[in-house]
Amino acid sequence: MFDALSDRLESAWKKLRGQDKISQSNIQDALREVRRALLEADVNLQVVKDFISEVETKAQGAEVISGVKPDQQFVKIVYDELLAVMGEENVPLAQAKSAPTVVLMAGLQGTGKTTATAKLALHLRKINRTCMMVATDVYRPAAIDQLITLGKQIDVPVFDMGSDANPVEIARLGVERARAEGVDTVIVDTAGRLFIDSDMMAELASIKQTIKPDEVLLVVDAMTGQEAANLTRTFHEQIGITGAILTKMDGDSRGGAALSVRRISGQPIKFIGVGEKVEALQPFYPDRMASRILGMGDVLTLVEKAQEEIDLADAEKMQEKILSAKFDFTDFLKQLRLLKNMGSLGGIMKMIPGMNKISDDQLKQGEVQLKRCEAMINSMTPQERRDPDLLASSPSRRRRVAKGSGYKEPDISKLVSDFQRMRSMMQQMGQGKFPGMPGGGGMFGGGDPYSAGGRPAAPGWRGYNGGVDAGKKKQKKDKKKKGFGTL
Repeated sequence: MFDALSDRLESAWKKLRGQDKISQSNIQDALREVRRALLEADVNLQVVKDFISEVETKAQGAEVISGVKPDQQFVKIVYDELLAVMGEENVPLAQAKSAPTVVLMAGLQGTGKTTATAKLALHLRKINRTCMMVATDVYRPAAIDQLITLGKQIDVPVFDMGSDANPVEIARLGVERARAEGVDTVIVDTAGRLFIDSDMMAELASIKQTIKPDEVLLVVDAMTGQEAANLTRTFHEQIGITGAILTKMDGDSRGGAALSVRRISGQPIKFIGVGEKVEALQPFYPDRMASRILGMGDVLTLVEKAQEEIDLADAEKMQEKILSAKFDFTDFLKQLRLLKNMGSLGGIMKMIPGMNKISDDQLKQGEVQLKRCEAMINSMTPQERRDPDLLASSPSRRRRVAKGSGYKEPDISKLVSDFQRMRSMMQQMGQGKFPGMPGGGGMFGGGDPYSAGGRPAAPGWRGYNGGVDAGKKKQKKDKKKKGFGTL
């Protein structure tokens, strides 16, 4: 999503490398690169002008801290300004004092509004808020059927009165039904149009006046770039919205919408859609998005995605297996499937600091290799999965697995040998040793943070056990804060 923007911004930092301090003369080339990066990302022109002006003013007045290089100082200034443009912090969904909280969904046709309605309902259900969806789009063929199908998929009830009823009346009765049934949140899906017209706006205004929603969320296609910001402003001026949901943020979007909506419309982005699946909705955190734009990854979102899929009790059992070298192909297959549930390999890797430089070709090769491994493991017997040494010592078993998976015997041999080597390495790493590193230091020990392959260790990293402990602490915090059950 932000690859091109990140690459351009990195070119800007290079302009300042080797300089002793930030000055009027040496930041002009860097600012020029930043301006080009933002324009190519389809950021609104006025936002670009204001952004560059603010960065230039702050950079010229900045005193370079001892031990911090000018290019690093400039990155910090750009990061702070990105936060100012997108909003300082996440703006959560409103919650009414007395149930139900009413959310009105608006937007043009083709933006993914109906799907976003279901995504939002599932997101709220995950945090223990009961939901009901109301289908008022009586114009688009099969729109009501689509919402009913999605409702069954996520186990959320849908209120509808067919395609012949009045949308305003459907919305009113839907909210009344939700109130009578004690539902926490009711989400009203409205009709979209191919363009903004007076009839559409009049109907939306009438529904809003009738149900008096606590939130009016505009669903906007992020691929429309700066036009997304203009659309948000128009809707806000005519209807009055409280926030936006940007969809298709996982596609070819260049990021301009995320950087323009708040500044142009004055309304915050509350959620982003990051895939077609109904689970692919995330709260919008400006600080995390700024980190991703600058190529710093997004570890917090990655941890949250992992928590949704991984049971901490299972993680502890896996830790014990790793430390005792009992990690087998069954465990490996389970981890592969958990990885799939978290999203694409590319999306996950780019949340890890320092991994944004992996090319698309390399990521595709990684995806292919994972599929190869899964096919081979699926062709093994349960006994062979539990005891990889059986395959290592038996050519006939390897030939049978090769025939069953559609690969050659050398491929199976390589998988087994690689797995055994990886298992041995993981055991040593879990014990605080790093093979090939002096004194067993490197990534898991003390000493030079760049000793592990030339990359700095992640702050606070304490190995596998540290990850489990951190997960426990966060889980306890989430339980107190949101009432989560076991993740």
